[in-house]
Amino acid sequence: MEYINIHENGIYLVFGITEKKQLKLLHFSAVPFCEDDICKLGKECKEEDQERRRQLMEEAFQFVQVSFSGYDRPYEKHGNKHIVTAPGYLLTYEGMRDEENETGRRLTIIQRDAQITHARVETVMQFYRGTSVVRMWSTVTNEGSDVQCLEYLSSFCYTGIEKEGELSSDEKMRMRIPYNGWQKEMSVKEYRFGDLGFAQTQPVVYQRTSQVMEITNTGNWSTKKYLPLGYVENTQAHTALFWQIEHNGSWHYEIGDQNSNFYVCVSGPTEVQSHWFKNLTPGESFTSVPVAVGVSEDSFEMAMGELTKYRRLIRRKNKDNENLPVIFNDYMNCLFGDPTTEKEMPLIEAAAESGCEYFVIDAGWYAPGSWWDSVGEWQESRERFPNGIKEVTDCIRERGMIPGVWLELEVMGINCEKAKKAPDDWFFVRHRKRVFDRSRYQLDFRNPAVIDHVNEVIDRVVNEYDVGYIKMDYNIEPGIGTELGAESVGQGMLEHEKAYLAWLDSVFAKYPDLVIENCSSGGLRIDYALLSRYSIQSTSDQEDYRNYATIAANAPTGVTPEQGAIWSYPQRAGDKEEVIYNMINAMLARIHQSGHLAELPAERVALVKEGIACYKQIRGDIKQALPFWPLDLTDNEDLWACGGLQLPDKAYLAVWKRQMEGKNNDRRIRQGTVCTETELTIPLGSLPFAKEGIKVSCLYPQKEETAFRMEGDALTVTFEKPVMARLFVIEKGNTSC
Repeated sequence: MEYINIHENGIYLVFGITEKKQLKLLHFSAVPFCEDDICKLGKECKEEDQERRRQLMEEAFQFVQVSFSGYDRPYEKHGNKHIVTAPGYLLTYEGMRDEENETGRRLTIIQRDAQITHARVETVMQFYRGTSVVRMWSTVTNEGSDVQCLEYLSSFCYTGIEKEGELSSDEKMRMRIPYNGWQKEMSVKEYRFGDLGFAQTQPVVYQRTSQVMEITNTGNWSTKKYLPLGYVENTQAHTALFWQIEHNGSWHYEIGDQNSNFYVCVSGPTEVQSHWFKNLTPGESFTSVPVAVGVSEDSFEMAMGELTKYRRLIRRKNKDNENLPVIFNDYMNCLFGDPTTEKEMPLIEAAAESGCEYFVIDAGWYAPGSWWDSVGEWQESRERFPNGIKEVTDCIRERGMIPGVWLELEVMGINCEKAKKAPDDWFFVRHRKRVFDRSRYQLDFRNPAVIDHVNEVIDRVVNEYDVGYIKMDYNIEPGIGTELGAESVGQGMLEHEKAYLAWLDSVFAKYPDLVIENCSSGGLRIDYALLSRYSIQSTSDQEDYRNYATIAANAPTGVTPEQGAIWSYPQRAGDKEEVIYNMINAMLARIHQSGHLAELPAERVALVKEGIACYKQIRGDIKQALPFWPLDLTDNEDLWACGGLQLPDKAYLAVWKRQMEGKNNDRRIRQGTVCTETELTIPLGSLPFAKEGIKVSCLYPQKEETAFRMEGDALTVTFEKPVMARLFVIEKGNTSC
């Protein structure tokens, strides 16, 4: 076998070219390649084993999985696995282009089935200087004379994710699954491979099971159940492999076994999971969704650090992510979608006095009374704003803030007059009926008339209402797609989603300084197809500030800190510790201030002002810091939570304690952690500057009592009250308390 060895940005890649000119991806790791790891057979094995090894190599390790309808698969496959695909197994290697561009090295790998299907596949691997992450996608072209029906195309496929080390996969392999959901975003759980149904027999024998771990999204809410994120680690080899799917709709990844190796396949929509297929006419091409794949040591924190650096490299350059302005939004635990001029004026004054820089009028500004099923025209309501909404936006400008409004442009309510008059091809249709969800219709952005409609709304709110910020919400799930103008409903969905991204690009080209927030019932579309364009992401609709601590601590798993908007909403019936807790939720991300600030007592308003002032002092660090979790990620049931941001010479750490009725308040964060109901010890020795000595100070609040001490490289905090939070700064130097 001929080898192609690539070492770039800490990624070790090895391709093998067989005697039949088939390309095999043998290695993708943070450590160098060892040939003896392949197929679990060493060089000294028996001759019959060597023959078995050659057979296994022929069956597996395909670099790209591509499936056309109507072709046999000569090798065994059980269940829903996307392996041994045809023409995937027929592809032969034609060559590789190796180039440099403005971001780094770029490989283009070309394969072809010249005998049967006449498929040509080009796979691009774009490396990025400064991070161990590569972006990948594949394009399949039908170079034959017959129409071919494409059922599956991988963006990344790699067999042998467990191959390093002699221990069984049960002992050494771990997987983290990033669960997501309305008001429960960013909940990451760790599993042993054996826990997922992958238990291996001992001694290891060749096995082909039907078990496959499928992490899938089907629909337009891209993260309604999971983040589009995967992570596996090998604790014996001390390596990790992680990936991110950059798509705003249906996507799929799977981990399964093949010939006693484990593989991962990552893709966009599929026929089996997503009701997607695409007919390729002669000469036609299809490109898979992009995925980012990275390697690191077996440290989830380190992997998320690499992914954070990569996310910053691929997104649209914008002032918002450079300046991190403080946003006030009137919705959460405040007006809750019932704005009027009378209600807004005192909030505008209070927000300006507190130091906010944007003021967003949330839902309800466009209709009197109940409005849910009538949205779609986005005209100001004179019942709510007798002198027009511009009276309010002018007031916001006069108080030194930039005004914003809430929109949900991708839908029309079933009682919207414009929707009643519009033809069906404005909307998603299945079974010749408009698709309903929650009394809304889904607009189809492939239709030029729909683009004209949404452009008119954007132009009006920007130019007539003087808006500089849009909260773009999305509160429905239209399901598997639309049958209009597409071979499959999944392809109709995919084409709509690409059209939506193209429309976003056109909006930012026209209004480059317009800030548009990505909101989907909170955090149900946290994906980097959208977040490479939008500058800011709503993380949740969580209404209990105590539960928000989990989301705040774990948010960097899904979004960079400077893009992650966290609510802070002091309660009218709360106390000082409640205000502090609320502020700390948001202070290591983007502050989404809310709450009835005009009705709070002065001492609590002072804590809001102090928190915002403190944030403005550190936000220059936030936009370049990387996440760290000295006690690992936080669980919703944890009594204590902590999470921070680290730089080469300093770090910021938020610590929360929440004693809540109905929760297991004796839970320990992880085995070996030192904590009681009032005291928590946090190891800080992993920080890059820890060997030079550590100085810890309470950054916020400055005037409230904070009990803590340093012993060696461990910080111990004492929180006597049931619900408390503090923000610490950790620097090089001698300990101070």
